[in-house]
Amino acid sequence: MELLKMLSANEIVAQILCFLLLFAVLRVVLWRKFLDILDARKARIAGEFAAAEAMRGTLAAAKADYESRIANIDEEAKARTLEAVELGRKLAEKIRVKAEADSDKIISNAKESVRAEIAKAKEELKDSVVDLAISAAQEVISERLSEEGDRKIVEDYLSRIDKA
Repeated sequence: MELLKMLSANEIVAQILCFLLLFAVLRVVLWRKFLDILDARKARIAGEFAAAEAMRGTLAAAKADYESRIANIDEEAKARTLEAVELGRKLAEKIRVKAEADSDKIISNAKESVRAEIAKAKEELKDSVVDLAISAAQEVISERLSEEGDRKIVEDYLSRIDKA
């Protein structure tokens, strides 16, 4: 209260008038700038929110596109796997057919070789039999002994044929 006693009514009125004058000057000069700064900040924040929403929409579209691509990649991978399996089956069938043809050819060649060997062996046997028959005949002719001697020569001849 002592403070109020020290102030006079003129001083209080002068201070109130100064405050109102300062307030009016600040309102005219700074208040508009301050409101403009606040409005600009408000507009910038609203723009950032709009950009964030747009980015969120773009992100959702990119996510949907990514998921559809992933689904397509899975389907494409399955299709390629099936193609590779089918190609493998075809190659296996070709290899099997070629192997069968090769084995048939080898068997045919072996049969021909065996036939040739048999024919050669028959020829050699025939030559050997002829040689033995000629030698037996020569012995029979040269040793004209008796019926018993002839029989012995023929038996020797037959035993040589068995050995051959």
